[in-house]
Amino acid sequence: MRDLARETGVQVYLVGGPVRDALLGAPVLDLDFSVVADAPGLARMLAERLGGRITAHARFGTATVSSEGLRVDLVTARRESYRRPGTLPEVTPGSIADDLARRDFTINAMALPLGAGDAGVLDPLGGLDDLQAGVVRFLHPLSFVDDPTRMMRAVRYEQRFGFRIEEETLAGMSLAVSAGHMDAVSGDRWRHELQRILEEANPVAPLLRAAELGLMGGLHPALGKLAGDGKGGLHRLDALRRERGAVDTEYCIAALFSVLFPSEGEGVIQRLRLTGRQAVLARDTIGLRDSEAEIRASVGFPSKLARILKEKEPEAVSVWAEFTDDQEVAGALRRYARELRFVRPELSGDELLAMGVAEGPEVGEILTALRDARLDGRVNNVEAERALVWELLADVMTERAK
Repeated sequence: MRDLARETGVQVYLVGGPVRDALLGAPVLDLDFSVVADAPGLARMLAERLGGRITAHARFGTATVSSEGLRVDLVTARRESYRRPGTLPEVTPGSIADDLARRDFTINAMALPLGAGDAGVLDPLGGLDDLQAGVVRFLHPLSFVDDPTRMMRAVRYEQRFGFRIEEETLAGMSLAVSAGHMDAVSGDRWRHELQRILEEANPVAPLLRAAELGLMGGLHPALGKLAGDGKGGLHRLDALRRERGAVDTEYCIAALFSVLFPSEGEGVIQRLRLTGRQAVLARDTIGLRDSEAEIRASVGFPSKLARILKEKEPEAVSVWAEFTDDQEVAGALRRYARELRFVRPELSGDELLAMGVAEGPEVGEILTALRDARLDGRVNNVEAERALVWELLADVMTERAK
C-alpha cells in the first residue's frame, strides 16, 4: 500500500485498530486505511495488483480487498453527522483530521501516514497518552448518543486489553442507557456487536461488565436479570471458563438465556433478530431448564428420557449438563448426549413393510417402539426386534378385529 500511495501521490493512512495494536505489540490481523481521495478507486488498483477481490460501498466511500487470506479495508476520509440517535450517519468527504475525529475512542483515533517523506504517528486527540495509561475514553459527550453501539465496544476494549473506561466516558454510557438511546439501534446491529464479544478470547469478562453497566438490560429489559444473578447465568459461565480455560459460543448463549422465562426469551430473540442455530440454542436452554423435574423422573427409564430430549439440539443438552446444579439431571443429559441419542433399531422401514406393516404412520410408530425397546434393554439384536414386530402386528390385528 505504501508503494501505491507514493506512485499515485494519494494521501493514505493506516488508521484505527491496526495502529493501536501495533503500538501495544499485539498481532495486527486486518489492515484499515483512510484515503484522502476516492477509496474505492484506489481499492480497485490494489485489487488488480494483488489479484484479489473487491467489495465496494459507494454510499460510505468504502471498499474491502480480499486476497489469499489478507483483508484490507479502505475508507474515504470523511466527516459524519447523525440526524437521530442510533441511526447510520450521513457522510461527506473530509480531511484525515475529520476522519480521526469521527471515530469512537482516542485509542482508535491515531493514524500512520504512508506517503513519501511522512513519518510518525498522527495523534491529534491524545490516543498515545490514553494507550500508555490504559484508558478507554470517548471523543465527545454525544458519542454514545450518536452511536450507542460504541458502548459495547468500550467494554470489549476495556476487558481485552485490561484497561479501564474513563470516568466521563462511564458517565456518558450511563446517561445514554438511562435515556433509552439503545432502543434506537436495530437488532441486527446489536447482534453484530454481541457476536464480536462472543468472538473474544475471553467473552465472559465483557459480558459480565456489560451486565454490570446496565448494557444488557438496555438491550432488552429481561437481560437486566444478568446483573443481579450472583449464582447462575454469567457467573456460572465464568466458573466454567476458569475451570476449562475457555468457553465456546454455545455456553455463552446458554448463559444469556438461562435466567429468562420463555416469553422473555422470545422477546430477546426477536430484539436481537437471532436466527437459525442461536435461536434454537436459546429456546432449548430455557426448555431444558424448565424440564428438569421431568428429566429427573426419567432417570432409569432411557426411552422416556429420549422422548423428552429427542427434539432438543444435542449441543444444548451437553451445555445444560454443565449449567444445571442437579447432578442427577446432569448425568442423565450427559448419557443422552453421549450414547442414548445414537440408539436406532436394526430393522429399517422397508424391512417393516416387507413384514406386513401397513405403509404410513404405522411404520414410524413401530420404529419408535423398536427404538424404545432397544433403549430399555428389552431387545438387543435383530431377531428380537423381528419377534417384537410380530407381537405388535398381532396386537394391531386384534384391535382391528374388535
